Amino acid sequence: MQAVFDGHNDVLFRLWTNAAKGADPVAEFVEGTGQGHIDMPRARKGGLAGGLCAIYITSGDIGDDDRDDSGHYAIPLSAPLERAPSLDIALDMASIAFRIERAGGWKICRNGADIDAAQAQGKFAAVLHMEGCEPIDADLAALDVFYAAGLRSLGPVWSRNTIFGHGVPFAFPSSPDTGPGLTEAGKRLIRECNRIGIAIDLAHITEKGFWDVARLSDKPLIVSHSNAHALTPISRNLTDKQLAAVRESNGLVGLNFAVTMLREDGAKRADTPLSDMVRHIDYMVEHVGIDGVALGSDFDGATIPAEIGDAASLQKLVAALRNAGYGDADLAKICRDNWLRVLRSAWHETAA
Repeated sequence: MQAVFDGHNDVLFRLWTNAAKGADPVAEFVEGTGQGHIDMPRARKGGLAGGLCAIYITSGDIGDDDRDDSGHYAIPLSAPLERAPSLDIALDMASIAFRIERAGGWKICRNGADIDAAQAQGKFAAVLHMEGCEPIDADLAALDVFYAAGLRSLGPVWSRNTIFGHGVPFAFPSSPDTGPGLTEAGKRLIRECNRIGIAIDLAHITEKGFWDVARLSDKPLIVSHSNAHALTPISRNLTDKQLAAVRESNGLVGLNFAVTMLREDGAKRADTPLSDMVRHIDYMVEHVGIDGVALGSDFDGATIPAEIGDAASLQKLVAALRNAGYGDADLAKICRDNWLRVLRSAWHETAA
């Protein structure tokens, strides 16, 4: 079985949502209830050894992808969120993560050695990520606190605007060049993340924001869960020029399992074949290189191919990649090693 370190999931959001309805988030993860995509039993069955677990604040006004007769759609950006309630929700999700750790469900990892140790012990290696920085103030005081608590990765924006920058909307077909990039506060955020060792994720930012980070950051460019725009022209996917910049920076792009970002027609259909996933992997390997492509499933945050279904069937994708000609060394890079390389770089660590 090929061990997988996954670059993006929304399990904390799912657990937080269900907790608000009376569920026990620790039991839901540790014992498993069959809900969503990830829990400890299914992670073990599928070889999911760890990943970046997002603290994500939802919007109340997310529109549906109402499509015209040709399948095209354009969802307006959600309204910006207020900081105080966003901070409360972020703290709730962090608390769930700590309680799962105390119950033995995973280990919260702050460096590469922690990830290696967790996996050697058979524990899920959870890295705290913040998807959209609404809980962070412009002076970055809260960033210090979240860093001390274990935050090691963040995206300045989700697909809405923040004080740090502008998000890319969900639209098909659409260029990722949909609006402005980083604000002055966003530029300060990027510099501070570089300084203290927090990975910067560009999965939801506009193309202008992508290039702003590319100019400012002295670390490899990371796009945790996006695919190739040339194959699926949704606004969230990366152009060939962006893929080339990721390669030049020795960075990484993680394959998003969301069917709308995999299919040529952008349709939200779970009967999407694994061949569409392999097609994007092949394309990104061609443009970024085998050392710069990984997995960023978006488990618990997207409609994924039914043939995978949840974390328990991750090895089906591994088998599809093997059948497409990827050997053991390449699979180890795609499934785990590439993520550990870029994270260690972002965290000021030398390679193991």
